[in-house]
Amino acid sequence: MEAFKDSNLPVAERVADLLPRMSLEDKAGLMFHEIAPMLPGGNLLALGSPWGVATETLIREKRITHFNVHGVPTTGSEMASWHNKLQAIAAEVGIGVPVTISTDPRHSFSENQGALFSAGAFSQWPESMGFSAFALGNLEGLYAVEQFGDIARQEYRAVGIHAALHPQIDLATEPRWCRAGMTFGEDAKLSGAVAAAYIRGFQGKQFGKTSVSTMTKHFPGGGPQLDGEDPHFEYGKEQVYPGNNFDYHVEPFKDAIAAGTRQMMPYYGMPVGTKYEEVGFGFNKDVLTDLLKGKLAFDGIICTDWGLITDANILGQDMPARAWGVEHLTREERIEKALAAGVDQFGGESCPELIVELVRSGRVSEDRIDFSAARLLAEKFMLGLFDEGRFVDEAAADAIVGQAEFRAAGEALQRASIVRLKAAESGAASLPLASGLKVYVEGITPENAAKIGQVVASPADADLAIIRKAAHFDPRPGGFEALFHAGSLEYPAEEVARIVEICKTVPTIFDIYLDRAAIFPEIAEAAAAVTANFGANPDAFIDVLKNPTLAKGRLPIELPSSTAAVLASKSDVPYDTVAPLFEYGFGL
Repeated sequence: MEAFKDSNLPVAERVADLLPRMSLEDKAGLMFHEIAPMLPGGNLLALGSPWGVATETLIREKRITHFNVHGVPTTGSEMASWHNKLQAIAAEVGIGVPVTISTDPRHSFSENQGALFSAGAFSQWPESMGFSAFALGNLEGLYAVEQFGDIARQEYRAVGIHAALHPQIDLATEPRWCRAGMTFGEDAKLSGAVAAAYIRGFQGKQFGKTSVSTMTKHFPGGGPQLDGEDPHFEYGKEQVYPGNNFDYHVEPFKDAIAAGTRQMMPYYGMPVGTKYEEVGFGFNKDVLTDLLKGKLAFDGIICTDWGLITDANILGQDMPARAWGVEHLTREERIEKALAAGVDQFGGESCPELIVELVRSGRVSEDRIDFSAARLLAEKFMLGLFDEGRFVDEAAADAIVGQAEFRAAGEALQRASIVRLKAAESGAASLPLASGLKVYVEGITPENAAKIGQVVASPADADLAIIRKAAHFDPRPGGFEALFHAGSLEYPAEEVARIVEICKTVPTIFDIYLDRAAIFPEIAEAAAAVTANFGANPDAFIDVLKNPTLAKGRLPIELPSSTAAVLASKSDVPYDTVAPLFEYGFGL
């Protein structure tokens, strides 16, 4: 590893010293942000693995120094060890540029390797909509969001994670969209305020060596998907604006930029029927250069979403490159168009040799590569990775990650984000629950249910029924596609009839996990009480049943009353379904 200039010097001077010492291959490697699996025990993906190219090969041969970590650690030290192994390899390569590690969200309940990870060793919090559910109408809500960001920042840096591939601030104006649960809801003003608090928590008052760099996504807003489908897949590539409401979806990004977000990720989708070119946003100069860099004055890093250039096999499923609107272009031409659009880095790709060839053939200037490389180097310097931040203390990671204080804060927000939609005025389902009840449960283990009362096997033998259920989705085929919860918002008729019959037999509390909207009017009518959660463990939910004042949430999305109402609504317009079952902002 070569010597680097004094850490007390201005970052611009350090970049100016380093950049000329880098080969074109080194600079091209900076511009790729590939996935790196963390195997059990903190081991690296090795040579000959069926799961992809060895991580060490990507560093040594491809000169890649940005990695999106996949895998859920059982301890903090496990991931810290993995990180340190990567840094040790990078220190031996070329001039020793340190590795930057990023991650999708990993503090929640969901597990979708295309979008986010369950908490594992980290403290556990509600999904993103839970943050806005608490912040909606509660002044302390934004403080709680910033507190989460600060706690996540400490846990991330302890294990060697330097960049957050979040917050996701798309607006969930299309109720069927499968990624709504990772947003802050459908209101632009609320989403912008929550996003700003989130970014302040992760980055701190001044961006520096203890910060986590936030990559806000998905510019210019990925919510208004045609028929609610997702542009990870070709059938969902079109973003539509029947309400002529494109600008509304940009609003939260203005707040994120004002809060200092360091990076921006455009989405896969291609705008249809607007003034913008009908190509995916990662290739869209009108959107990235003219709107984002020009009108909105964003001066940070632009990194594409994952897999725009190269076809791939993901979890056993063949996936075309998400080069929507430019499918006919070669891989080199796709990179050339994205660079011309204003992209600095390519997510989920490992083909820097294509940039090298574009420069050597004269199609792209080396000055253009230097422009992006300098930004990416500056970020590493500011995060302290060229200095004492290169390696992390593996023992200290266990003391920081998932510590009791952090877990308690996460559980408090789980409780606070629960929304009470319907309350029983009297009887066994009225809150707080009486003691000594005979309880029939679904979606709760007998061990947890025993904290409520005596568990019985049949509704007919119970004083109270409690049913916890996730919002409905239609299962999709394939290893990867199956992870995305899409399709109908209504439970099958036979399942509705079964639950309604339980409600008729015994007073019933129905709790629904909302990772997107849901349609359940018959159940809501029949149940004695209804609550909604955005990720709440059984103890947090039971605490609310015993002390309902702990639940302070309000709906950050509306819950429609029928599929017909959804079909008649405009996918780019918020809270516009006719006669919703529960309106946006509702909560007892």
